[in-house]
Amino acid sequence: MKGIIVPTGREVLLKNDDFIVSKTDTKGRIVYVNREFMRISGFSESELLDRQHNIIRHPGMPRGIFKLLWDFIAAGNECFAYVKNLCKNGDHYWVLAHVTPDFNKQGEIIGFFSVRRKPNQHAVDYFSQLYEKLIKAEQEAGTRRALAASSALIDQAVEEQGFENYQSFILSR
Repeated sequence: MKGIIVPTGREVLLKNDDFIVSKTDTKGRIVYVNREFMRISGFSESELLDRQHNIIRHPGMPRGIFKLLWDFIAAGNECFAYVKNLCKNGDHYWVLAHVTPDFNKQGEIIGFFSVRRKPNQHAVDYFSQLYEKLIKAEQEAGTRRALAASSALIDQAVEEQGFENYQSFILSR
């Protein structure tokens, strides 16, 4: 695969019974994808395996959300997040992602599982607006302060909505 994928602005809508599954190693390289992942993203298995999972990262996704997600799972916790992904042809699709660490018998993290499903439209509407604000804050803050700016806005949104933490905030949508 060559070049940068240019977003088209077209959305692919998942069906209620679409479940996208992938597994990565601890560095985020894909080691498994299911057929739904390939069908919806438009990538073949050979284009996905051993590639960074961010191959499907949409430029409309704030870096702060991925930092939060990685902080949760690297600490051995599961994480839920609304994510806008990029298809090979530039289209996009929204998912409610459930990411969990995979442990070996010694209790060490050896990788991560991600199961993604269709989100409700109310959540997509809310998070698309929130993510636009986060991206703007990241751009205005500059590279060094981008994650701090984005994280502060995430914390503010959680607090303003009256939730104790990010996970309860996500699961309320």
